[in-house]
Amino acid sequence: MKRFSLVAGAVALSVGLTSAPVAAQSAGQMVKGTAIGAGAGALAGAVLPGVSTGNGALIGAAGGALYTAIKKHHHYYRDSRGRRYYIDSHGYRHYK
Repeated sequence: MKRFSLVAGAVALSVGLTSAPVAAQSAGQMVKGTAIGAGAGALAGAVLPGVSTGNGALIGAAGGALYTAIKKHHHYYRDSRGRRYYIDSHGYRHYK
């Protein structure tokens, strides 16, 4: 029963973070982070004894979604002079 609750918690965390993008992340970035985490977790599950591939993928997906949600990622644009900037949540430009 303990193993089932661990897997259910990882799935719930993964789905919860992916369905509600945090800190202005796009859904595409969240899915990409979840997929990368799931792949790494599946690989770790295949190598580590005592952890199945499925459990490793679920835990990795939750970790990948969490990492993607909390990291600072800005999409940079270029102005007419070629300078790079990103736009914050208030609509202001921040030049690099």
